[in-house]
Amino acid sequence: MDFQEFLQFVPKLIDAKLPAFEAHVKMAPLERVESLKKTDFSNKDPRIAAVMMLFYPKNENTHLVLIVRNSYKGVHSAQIAFPGGKYELDDDDFAFTALRETHEEVGIHPEKIEVLKSFTELYIPPSNFMVYPFLGISKEELVFIPEPSEVSDIIELPLSVFLSDAIVVDTKLSTSYADNISIPAFKIDNHIVWGATAMMLSELKEVLKEVLEYSN
Repeated sequence: MDFQEFLQFVPKLIDAKLPAFEAHVKMAPLERVESLKKTDFSNKDPRIAAVMMLFYPKNENTHLVLIVRNSYKGVHSAQIAFPGGKYELDDDDFAFTALRETHEEVGIHPEKIEVLKSFTELYIPPSNFMVYPFLGISKEELVFIPEPSEVSDIIELPLSVFLSDAIVVDTKLSTSYADNISIPAFKIDNHIVWGATAMMLSELKEVLKEVLEYSN
């Protein structure tokens, strides 16, 4: 989709109702469904993180940026994710965290990003994080500078590809809590996107489809 056309839908995106659990569960492994139904995580004392779902123009077409995390000894090693990271005590709020971490990980200054709205927070049991996603846009073409200690690659995903049903697949993976299980995922540039990022992508995709289809 042409980015200038996409900008016309921004007010409706801001006002759109979030499907939350209904969207998350569509891309959740069966083993995660019960944990998603819980609403009180206070006894878990989760760490807090925030991520940026950033749309921007590339060759005049709308794109969404994702990152490939470096390989390391941890449950999220080499996974596909949104730019983002851990909340720090001196951050003004969670949106500030998402902006700061996006700057640190992919080199985009906060002044270039307009934060449109927050999306539904998501608890990640294996790492005990509560993640707060934010929808943002940049109205200029971006040059990403990945932080080599954290990011191994950048994925620039065209909106037209993201909205396609063809990228939704079922695959088998071994996770931190089960071996060789069947899970729903997005297949993007030969990468398998699953787990928390897939669940957040699911909510984003449903909101976009509702706004774009309702407007046609």
